Amino acid sequence: MQTTKTRHQFYLPDVLSAKLEVAAAAPESSKTDVLTKALTAWFAAEEGQAIEAKFGVTLARQVKASEALERQMAHLTEVVGLLVRHQLTMTAHHPAFDAETRHLGKLRYEQFVRMAGELAAKGKAPGPDPKPEIQQEFDL
Repeated sequence: MQTTKTRHQFYLPDVLSAKLEVAAAAPESSKTDVLTKALTAWFAAEEGQAIEAKFGVTLARQVKASEALERQMAHLTEVVGLLVRHQLTMTAHHPAFDAETRHLGKLRYEQFVRMAGELAAKGKAPGPDPKPEIQQEFDL
């Protein structure tokens, strides 16, 4: 008779043996079922701990990097907000633009929006110093 199960003989403390008897007394339950479920859960928990130990250091490093990026983004947001407030303050008392200056500003704004759209479509962010051809596009 072939079977996919292996018979084991071992000793249990009386307390565990009594608990096993109670659990196996349930309808449609057996000692084999109870021990199989218990050992499966125990091995799964050990595997989970091994995986956590293996990847925990890497995950902690990635969390630190993510937190650093969040701090940098918060800083950049504040800097951009400060720049916008500064520009609005500096240009608040200037005389009204003439038609040519307004047209030039509109062209530069449209170029900026177009270039930002192209960069977003490519999935790239502008570098610290713009490429010469990009700078030339703004020099109208």
